[in-house]
Amino acid sequence: MPLPAPLPDSPSRWDGWRNYNSDDPYQRLCLDFESNPSPEQVEDNCRQLLVWWQKKLPLKNQPSNPAAQLLRNGIDDAPKFLAEARNILLNPEARRSADERLRARLKESASAEFFKFLAFALSDGVLKPDDENNLYHLGSAAGLLMEEMRLMVESELGRRGATRYVAPPVAAPSFASRGEFAFSPNAGASAPPRLAPGATSGDPRAEFARLIRLSGLCEDDITDDQRDALCNMGENLGLTGGEAEDLIDQYLEDVSGLPPNGAKAASPSRQAAVPPPVKKPPTRVLESIQAEKFAPLHRDVERRQHPPFTAFTGADMLFIPSGILVMGSTAEGAAPNEQPLTKTNLSCFYISRHPVTNAQYEMFDPTHSAKRAGWADGHHPAVYVSSVDAIKFCEWLSRHDGKKYRLPTEAEWEFAARGTDGRSFPWGEKLNRGDLANFADCNTTFPWRDAEINDGYPETSPVGSYPRGASPYGIEDMAGNVWEWCLDFYEPYKGKERTNPRTNLTVGRRIYRGGSWKSRASSLRTTARNFNVPEYCANDVGFRIACECQ
Repeated sequence: MPLPAPLPDSPSRWDGWRNYNSDDPYQRLCLDFESNPSPEQVEDNCRQLLVWWQKKLPLKNQPSNPAAQLLRNGIDDAPKFLAEARNILLNPEARRSADERLRARLKESASAEFFKFLAFALSDGVLKPDDENNLYHLGSAAGLLMEEMRLMVESELGRRGATRYVAPPVAAPSFASRGEFAFSPNAGASAPPRLAPGATSGDPRAEFARLIRLSGLCEDDITDDQRDALCNMGENLGLTGGEAEDLIDQYLEDVSGLPPNGAKAASPSRQAAVPPPVKKPPTRVLESIQAEKFAPLHRDVERRQHPPFTAFTGADMLFIPSGILVMGSTAEGAAPNEQPLTKTNLSCFYISRHPVTNAQYEMFDPTHSAKRAGWADGHHPAVYVSSVDAIKFCEWLSRHDGKKYRLPTEAEWEFAARGTDGRSFPWGEKLNRGDLANFADCNTTFPWRDAEINDGYPETSPVGSYPRGASPYGIEDMAGNVWEWCLDFYEPYKGKERTNPRTNLTVGRRIYRGGSWKSRASSLRTTARNFNVPEYCANDVGFRIACECQ
């Protein structure tokens, strides 16, 4: 459970205090083991919790007070447990031992789940190929090693006396004459003439239309992954992403009015000549289970495989594990373009701890120093940088470091900013103090300023000035200071589940996120979206970089 900012005074409004004596040192300090908290985060959380408990000391003299009865022994014991957790997490050897214990628990839990599905697959004493493949997929996604899973499968087969399924041989169909109708999965498909096969490969639109038709997909069963794969195929043929999308949509509209499976109405004698399809044995380990592939053990394995690193420019690149994000918001005040809520599956990636600074950007473009504002030194975020310039910076850094740097996608940016718990701001739910973000506060003259809060800066602030405003993954400055360019062009959400989404548009208005020193508090929410032409630049728009895992 994350630490709210600020901590509610009443224990009835926040359950995190109950973790003070947990056997998990991360939980005691309201930290997440998976996010690999820094020593600074450990120290800060410990300090805030100790202050919270210290304020409860007067309750010891009020035994009839409901809050005193609720807190009970915690008033005396919490400081000891919190200090112990702090010492464990700040001592590398002790922390390593604690991490190993937590990993052992995660592996035990993942193995138990694997055995449940294995037992289900062996309920009739036969392990079918599809079931076994799905089991391995499920276990790998949960973080189990292939060798471990194979041992578990072989052990359970032997213990139960079960066997693997062996398919009976299927006789090849014979036809009475050369003119006999030959069965194929798409036999007799009745696609419109403009999608008909037979076009030469010199016409990429017609060739792509033919390939779509051969897929045999329809509106009811096409998945986002299949759509992405088809789009990639179209782009390989020379189409743009938008053209490929249009042809897919056109095909789906056309086949939606066809009879089931797109088959032509045929005469009884003709239909009789078609042999029935061979039915595969049903699989009992459902593909929908793959939605659970972002298990804690799997994320921990990813994190150990991808340690943080420092780019050539000095940027700290922090690892973001695979996860599931519900993009958007239906909260009061959310804009229409934040809806409908859209479930999004993301693979792991790196993102910079801070926006790119003047000093870092000017390693690429020394002339940018002339664009600096009078108050901004090398530690301030680089502004007056268009998305086109930002992409060129990423390409330059990629060539230098031999890594794949780019702007983060909109989904990656939101995931790095809010994690998986749907928080409104990177640090929690409220922006009611000045040590969380740089926005339009009492130091500014904007009509929409918040005159009750002083964040310390009238314009941009040096990056890293608000460590308490960090996201669950330790990413800082994701709210306020400067808007940050994303890779995607603006498109409305569609509400359909997506995996690693990237816009297929190549023109339009590019997304930027996070709000700036000029923004009202509502623009700093993790779900707020803004956009402008790719060449746009201003004194409150900058960027941070992402890096693909290799």
